[in-house]
Amino acid sequence: MTREEKSLVIDNLTAQLAENNVIYVTDLTGLNAQETTAIRRACFKANIKLAVVKNTLLAKAMEASDKDFGELPNILKGNSSLMYAEVGNAPAKLIKEFRKKSNKPILKGAYIDSAVFVGDNQLDALAAIKSKNEIIGDIIGLLQSPAKNVISALKSSGGKLAGVLKTLSEK
Repeated sequence: MTREEKSLVIDNLTAQLAENNVIYVTDLTGLNAQETTAIRRACFKANIKLAVVKNTLLAKAMEASDKDFGELPNILKGNSSLMYAEVGNAPAKLIKEFRKKSNKPILKGAYIDSAVFVGDNQLDALAAIKSKNEIIGDIIGLLQSPAKNVISALKSSGGKLAGVLKTLSEK
């Protein structure tokens, strides 16, 4: 690979890092052809982009990026693959699903909205991260609960203020 080709790859990686706020660094070493095809298909279905990268070029792209990747450049040893996604927990859930059948892929680290996670022991924490839509759903559920109490109090009390207050105080 010539210098110009390496420079082009670094520029492309830097652009990918800038465009994505959810980046997982994984190790897919040891997967056979069938398992590799299965993980690529699962990534495609889950809207996760999977790319195998060279560690030295990725480290240079991380240095050139405006983002602070913390300890991630230090974990770039052995084979590395990147997973880009829009939902923060999607790659972690996919990795956990594949782990039911084998011990691969291994999570080296992740960058999610400026937070850096290092090590395979972070997989459960990453899978538990809620997406924006899940958080909005939880908030709506919490906001609906008091409104439902008031409506049920109005219905049970016959609409009289004293009855509404009594019903709400009981709850």
